[in-house]
Amino acid sequence: MTTAAANIGVVGLAVMGSNLARNLASREGNTVAVYNRSYERTELLISEHPEAGFIASETIDQFVASLAKPRTAIIMVQAGKGTDAVISQLTERFEPGDIIVDGGNALFTDTIRREKEVSSHGINFVGAGISGGEEGALKGPSIMPGGSAEAYKTLGPILSSIAAIAEGEPCVTHVGTDGAGHFVKMIHNGIEYADMQLIAEAYDILRQAGGYTPAEIADIFTEWNGGELESFLIEITAEVLKQVDAKTGKPLVDVILDQAGSKGTGVWTVQTSLNLGVPVSGIAEAVFARSLSSQAAQRAAVDGLPADAVKWSVEDRTEFVEDVRRALYASKLVAYAQGFDAIRAGAAEYGWSIDLGAVSKIWRGGCIIRAQFLNRIADAYKTNPQLPSLLFDPYFKKAVAGAVSSWRQVVAKASLAGIPVPAYASSLSYYDGLRSERLPAALVQGQRDFFGAHTYQRVDMPGTFHTLWSGDRSEVEAVPSTH
Repeated sequence: MTTAAANIGVVGLAVMGSNLARNLASREGNTVAVYNRSYERTELLISEHPEAGFIASETIDQFVASLAKPRTAIIMVQAGKGTDAVISQLTERFEPGDIIVDGGNALFTDTIRREKEVSSHGINFVGAGISGGEEGALKGPSIMPGGSAEAYKTLGPILSSIAAIAEGEPCVTHVGTDGAGHFVKMIHNGIEYADMQLIAEAYDILRQAGGYTPAEIADIFTEWNGGELESFLIEITAEVLKQVDAKTGKPLVDVILDQAGSKGTGVWTVQTSLNLGVPVSGIAEAVFARSLSSQAAQRAAVDGLPADAVKWSVEDRTEFVEDVRRALYASKLVAYAQGFDAIRAGAAEYGWSIDLGAVSKIWRGGCIIRAQFLNRIADAYKTNPQLPSLLFDPYFKKAVAGAVSSWRQVVAKASLAGIPVPAYASSLSYYDGLRSERLPAALVQGQRDFFGAHTYQRVDMPGTFHTLWSGDRSEVEAVPSTH
């Protein structure tokens, strides 16, 4: 008979769940209960890792009985119906004060719904974003838990024990109530999409315009990783580009099919930001670029589409590489700025109190977008928690000022040469829109009022107005609107 000895349990023992369970078991003070719907997977885990001292259960009832009170269980199963099924099983067996944690990539609105349902039974429900992939789950991820402050009193020390450490601090913080943790993880993944696309565009420019080989570009990225672009993604890009295919002897990147997949979080980021009215154009273009790459039939049907391209003549190769680096850095800053804007807007919409500086700190280690300049982001929000945009912070404003000329050159020359740079170009357009004193949206408002009486506001007086449009434009009359 299983005894109640575990302070934490894990349900779902696929790679992520197994690695998280092993991470938990390796930390002093943790005793870990494990359960999987298929007991064969549980047996495999405990046989391969006897040192972990797992308390294994064949049934959900045994699993619940193995947990010390307040019972705490982390669910690591496929998002959707599988998650709902496990939550239902645990809710039926848990008692008030117990804690259910969903550690998967759930849509934050689902987490809000689940938290409301579970909390009605007096049980705490926590949606926790966990970033870092398989290795992070095992060695130390970045963790973004939501839920109640009461639940975090129990859960916080456990999560801190397994989180990545950056500059002596665990990469975990209580993000906010109900769906806040999964919301922030969603935005993290959206930024990740943009970051990866921008790096891919830099690679494409260096190869197509500069004529560099993948191995040479790997060396360039390695050098970049020693400066302000230092990040996990830059580091692994160099490793990918160094790899040679054993079968063909070609660079591995040349034998990988150029069709990129998506698991949903990038799409969710764009959809949610549209609903919030927050422009995340860099992230959106990264999602669309993956979609275009996957249109295999459409791309195969292309036959002689006119290009009218002009060869990009690179005269000074050192200057060319530096221009691409600067453009990449400026575009990355836009992606992070847009992501943090979306977090701020989400917090306002859903009543969360999210510390943006604390979020940037927990992204410094363990997660996929960990980067050197996250410290600068933390400093920016510490100095001014109400900063309207990261691009207005003095440090980042100066950084963009030093890069904007290169940024324009790269986008313009890539366009002339027919090299697609959707994320670079959209990021630059966003920057120019942000800094513009007046935008053509005034004309759009006029158009909307003409065909739909949608009204507009004026620059010279308060109120809302509608024009009585007539055939003779000289007789246009503006009247106060009741719309």
